Amino acid sequence: MYMWCDLLVSGMFRRPILSLVFRAFRGKEAAFWSFSSVSAKPNTMEYKRIEPATLKIDVEKLAPIYTPELDSLVEIFKKNDFEIRVAGGAVRDLLMGINPHDLDFATTATPEQMKEMFERENVRMINTKGEKHGTITPRINDKENFEVTTLRIDVTTDGRHAEVQFTTDWQLDANRRDLTINSLFMDLDGTVFDYFNGVQHIKERRVIFVGDAATRIQEDYLRILRYFRFYGRISEEANSHDAETLNAIRNNVSGLSRISGERIWTELRKILEGNYAGELINVMIEIGIPEFIGLPKTPNTERFSTVWKNLKGQKYNAITLLAGLISTEEEALLLHKRLKLSAYERDLLLFITLHHERKWAMKPLNDKGEFYLRPYQAIVALSRDKPKDTKEWTVQLLLHIGQPSMAQQIEDWEVPKFPVNGHMMKEHAPEINGKQLGILGQELRKMWTDSDFKTDAEDLVKHIPHLAEEIKEKFPAKAAKSGKSKK
Repeated sequence: MYMWCDLLVSGMFRRPILSLVFRAFRGKEAAFWSFSSVSAKPNTMEYKRIEPATLKIDVEKLAPIYTPELDSLVEIFKKNDFEIRVAGGAVRDLLMGINPHDLDFATTATPEQMKEMFERENVRMINTKGEKHGTITPRINDKENFEVTTLRIDVTTDGRHAEVQFTTDWQLDANRRDLTINSLFMDLDGTVFDYFNGVQHIKERRVIFVGDAATRIQEDYLRILRYFRFYGRISEEANSHDAETLNAIRNNVSGLSRISGERIWTELRKILEGNYAGELINVMIEIGIPEFIGLPKTPNTERFSTVWKNLKGQKYNAITLLAGLISTEEEALLLHKRLKLSAYERDLLLFITLHHERKWAMKPLNDKGEFYLRPYQAIVALSRDKPKDTKEWTVQLLLHIGQPSMAQQIEDWEVPKFPVNGHMMKEHAPEINGKQLGILGQELRKMWTDSDFKTDAEDLVKHIPHLAEEIKEKFPAKAAKSGKSKK
């Protein structure tokens, strides 16, 4: 036995030997082995067998998850002598009194065994992409899909992906998960199996890594962001982080540079829209995360704190808060390049970056002193983007700068229709070309906006001849600019 351990720790023939070890101890014998993980650098091998703590959730509290299709799924596994349990987040949510959005299942059956039994039962299987990782997705009664994953061990990891070995040991599978609160299993009778004190951590609202925090992080550096996301979901205090956990994160933040922008943005978006978003981002800044996820190395934390104060209690887009860390268009585009934002998110980020300074009107619009609104109405009216998008961006901009009542007014405002069309302009200035026509349209829109949208078509067209002359002189036909304004 010690020879095997020496070879494993030294790294010699690591993968071939591991395969032999797993094959030799496959099945019930494997219960005596508990691997914290085996990565590109060998981790500590533990031998202690843990007896899971158990508790029973009242059947009434499980009612939201029970369906005829779930009963059918469980019956198929029982009929074939395989165990199946609810795994991870759904168990956590049920213990917190939350109806889970998704149910993930773990089983002792291998993917091949699942495929064979589902075929025998004439159950259709969909989404075969997860099969190599152990996940089969049966569609029961052609009505409900269930993701069922074979218990597994991470044989090798590179900080992003893992090569897995299937097992029948529930403890080994629990040991490979990120956080104790996510390492729980539950039988369909409500019995919860807890190997790493996850139930107690839920009661205490603590977010703790399974085993050694640095080891868990190095298996997948995205777990750094998952820690902060779940902290926002679980904790009852904004700043009660475990010092050792933060040190482990601080020492491994550079690993985030290996993670794809899409995966980072999926987690970061949830942090920004969750509890304690501002406080969590400030901690992330303090421990050096920004430069590895596309943000400036030293963002403007003072401005960010002001934006967070403005947004607390409001329903905002994640970008609206994130923009508080961005000062220039260049920074916005670099962040987009790293995170692969959607076109809508990219444009919202640029829009807020370009317009976040408050705009003042010359006179109040009403006796309540609400004199800011017209410049923001003008942004919507003069934009060449989709009116719906620009209106939504303007609402987010006003929330960003701390004007929620004005944001509501813009949201309720029905954008008036510009009374002049291209045919009218061409009729009164037939000599101007297409690009010049665009510039003319913008100039007329400005006049219309400055009149609080009250000038009608008859008055506006009177200005076309002299405006057309100025435009022809300023923008000769061959060198005419499009006149497209910035967002």
